[in-house]
Amino acid sequence: MRFHATPLHAPLITPIPRDGDLPAIPVEAVVAPGHDLAGRLLQPGALAVTTGQQPGLFTGPLYTIHKALSAVALARQLEARWHRPVVPVFWLAGDDHDFHEANHASWLRVDGTLRTHVLRERPAEAPLTPMSLEPLGAEIGAALEALVGDLPPSDHREETLAWLARHYRPESTVAAAFGGALAELLAPFGVVCVDSAHPAVKRAAAPVITRALQHAATLERVLLARSAELAGEGVDPGVPVGGGATLVMLEGRQGRDRLIRDGDAFITRRSGERFAHGELERLAAASPERFSGNVLLRPVVESTLLPTVAYVAGPGELRYLSLCAPLYTALAVPRQLPVPRWSGMLVEPRVDRVLEKFGVEIAELLVPGGRLETRLVRDQLPLEASAALADLRAAIERGYTTLEAVARDVDPTLQRPVQVLRHGALTGTQEAEKKLIQHLKRRQETELGQVDRARTALLPGGKPQERVLTAAPFLARYGPGLLPALAGEIHSWYGAALEGGGQPS
Repeated sequence: MRFHATPLHAPLITPIPRDGDLPAIPVEAVVAPGHDLAGRLLQPGALAVTTGQQPGLFTGPLYTIHKALSAVALARQLEARWHRPVVPVFWLAGDDHDFHEANHASWLRVDGTLRTHVLRERPAEAPLTPMSLEPLGAEIGAALEALVGDLPPSDHREETLAWLARHYRPESTVAAAFGGALAELLAPFGVVCVDSAHPAVKRAAAPVITRALQHAATLERVLLARSAELAGEGVDPGVPVGGGATLVMLEGRQGRDRLIRDGDAFITRRSGERFAHGELERLAAASPERFSGNVLLRPVVESTLLPTVAYVAGPGELRYLSLCAPLYTALAVPRQLPVPRWSGMLVEPRVDRVLEKFGVEIAELLVPGGRLETRLVRDQLPLEASAALADLRAAIERGYTTLEAVARDVDPTLQRPVQVLRHGALTGTQEAEKKLIQHLKRRQETELGQVDRARTALLPGGKPQERVLTAAPFLARYGPGLLPALAGEIHSWYGAALEGGGQPS
């Protein structure tokens, strides 16, 4: 197994320290087995590097693991530079209500084909229940059975399945299963997993939620200005703003619902429930668990509750983190620096064997449309056929060049018909080559199938591996040594990529 990083096009800016204020998140909000890890945040001068993700089936796509181990690597790099504790924190976004993103997992079958198992669908008209309240239900049994059926015997198969079964139980919520599985997996790396839907977190976040409502009009203005600024620079802000939409979500009759300004009052977007500002303040004090920040307010809430210096983010997150920059000043919250996560793929030996067999690089394999297969088959054309096709094309070009000149002298109107005939003759050679290649492809189906399976392993369904495949099958095949090896790769990447990287200061 080896790891292939996506090329970095710009240097990573090194975060700067902030005052080591104590976290406002109580220890009970840290998901077991991480309770003992939370003590690191209480050390004098301790800082945090945060990342996070909405829940997913079987811990979701690989980039969830990439984000967590990126936070570990960056925290260790900064700890060595600053000589003070820096703790990696994973924010479990259980408030998220997007069941369509959380209800499935994908992996490769034994034959190399892609399988996506969907837990169930949520009707469009159903309440948007947060994942912290959405039970897995009896369907999780079928999901585990599907995975079991597709995993071949291996040294670590049973322990991997046991790990998932400990957390993905019918009575568990989607968020609880996700958080528990991740916390167990990441505990050896010192990652503190925080349950954002925990009542203690909700109580601690209530003041900044209330301020966001109090200053909703101002926040909308600064976001509209920032969005226009980014658009003027040719940058997609990533998240639409304006229209009276606040940054606060409230659990109402139709589930998690956006609060919209309507004069001096607020209305929930889906259910149309109306609240005066004073009512919402009293409700936030009495029932803070019903409130949450939207995607733009979430990092501000994190920086309010944690002494965080950096947020490790994916490409989409980096766009909206740039958009939400003015919110920190408006709400008087220190801003953490957005830092790109490690992005890349796990290249298994079976893929490397295919690359070596055909003498190709990963970049060639990742090009869609079958261009590599066509080139490989064309390389198998007998030399005499390739030579004959080249000679034929050259002869057509020579002959028709002469005919065009003669036609032009005889009658200029004949030049165009001759050009059409020339094109037809060249097309005939292309058709002859195409038919030869088609027949060679049929003769080489086995080898071309190997190429196709190798591509699927890195680009399943035409999408990057880290955005599709879940970690469990890789853990079953390669065991507990896989994540430390990946963590080491990511640590080295940050060491080289950080501004002024290489040696700690």
